[in-house]
Order: sequence, then C-alpha cells, then structure tokens
Amino acid sequence: MSIEEEILKLEERIQGLKSRISAHSPKIKMVQELEEPEDELPRKKREKFLFKGYSIVSCAILHRELNYLKDAGFLDADRILYTIPGLHENPLRLRAELKRQLNNAKRNSGKIIVVYGSGCYIDTRDPLFGIDALLKEEGGEIKRIRVKNCIDALCSIEEREKIAQGKKVYWLSPGWLEYWKQIFKDWDIGKANETFPQNDKAILLDGVDFFDEYSRRYPERVLEFSDWMRLSIEPYKISLERVKKLLLDVIAPIEERG
Repeated sequence: MSIEEEILKLEERIQGLKSRISAHSPKIKMVQELEEPEDELPRKKREKFLFKGYSIVSCAILHRELNYLKDAGFLDADRILYTIPGLHENPLRLRAELKRQLNNAKRNSGKIIVVYGSGCYIDTRDPLFGIDALLKEEGGEIKRIRVKNCIDALCSIEEREKIAQGKKVYWLSPGWLEYWKQIFKDWDIGKANETFPQNDKAILLDGVDFFDEYSRRYPERVLEFSDWMRLSIEPYKISLERVKKLLLDVIAPIEERG
C-alpha cells in the first residue's frame, strides 16, 4: 500500500470517528441535563428577579450589607435608597428623611421594603407614634422587615447570646464603625462614659469581610473609636443569611396575595 493510500485510509477512519461522536453528542447533552438535580432548576428560577417591582429604603448604616447582596445577584430591586446614617438620635430629621426617600421610591416602584427596626424611630412628642404608624401614614404598598434595629437585622438575640459567651457586649456593624462620629455627634463625654464602660467589649458583626481591610487601611480610625468608647473592638464573622431571610419574609405574603 502506498503512502497516499495509507493517508487516505487514515482520514476515512478519522472521519468515521467524528461522525460517531457527533451522533452521540445530543444524547450526552441530554443525559447531562437530566442528571441536574430536580430541585436545582426551580431554585435557579426562584432566585431570579425576586425583588423586581420593589424599591428598598434603608438606613445607610447597612449600605455595605445590602450592596453586597445586590452585587451577589440576590437583591435585584428596582432601586436601593439610603437615608442619612445615625438619625435615630434625631427623630424629627429621621422622619423627614424617611418621607423624602419613600417618595423617591414611589417614583420607581409600586412596592417598597423598609429596612429599619421598630426601635429606630420614636417620636418623643408622641411615643405611641412609631415607625409603623409613620409608614402607614405614607400609604401604598410599604412593608418593613420585622426587627428591632440594624444589629438585630444582622444577628438574632439568640445568636448574639452565643457569641457573647456571658460577656456584656456593645454590638457594632461596619456602618457603626464608619459613621460613629455622625451617630454620636451630640453625645458629650459624660454620656459616653455612662454608656460604654458598663460593657466588657465591643463586637463588630462582619458579614462583608470589612474589618480586616478597614483596620489595615485606617488603623487610627479604629483606635480613635475604641479609645472614645474605652472598649476594645473585636470583629466576628457572620453570614448574611438572616438579612436575606428577613427580606424574603417581607415579600412572601405580598406575592402570595398576587
């Protein structure tokens, strides 16, 4: 057999192998699709566009956590609007700021989720007029996550008791470390000394890998806050599963109504 004939025969064998592979490839693909777990497909569909048609209004204290969920593809709301951080110390200004952002949210969406706790707004002139009364006064499809404050949104009281291990803890979040001067700007040293030293330490609940990088870049800011409180600040890594569940709990009854 000549070299030309051997090459021709080899090419025919290669072509035959290609044809056989091509004939089986749809079956292989079909098997791969069928082998995907049955619950995986509904889960993927369920996680897409959960918050379309909603806008979020939140205190900027939680901006890192909510933006993290947005970047991860979970919080796909029409818009996320933030109020000025630390206004729980100034209820009149907080009320005006909430109303402003709620009006902005209404321009974007028919439904609004408010990320504020029940203890974040208390009208000193009328203590019975809380944040839920304020939201009801605004009208429309407005729902609030069911927590007491931003720390409660990140970690339940039961979880915090486990983390504290019997110690008295002043709880912080990344936003509290970032905005502490704004939050406590009206506090004098006397009030600070009455509040913080009764605790053994401060623990920062970190669900976004914030503390290590922040303390590396701005060690003087961390030390200044720690010195002002007269407490050491310890980071504690958490997940954002509680935040996700709280948000889902808000939309579930709305979606079930249709």
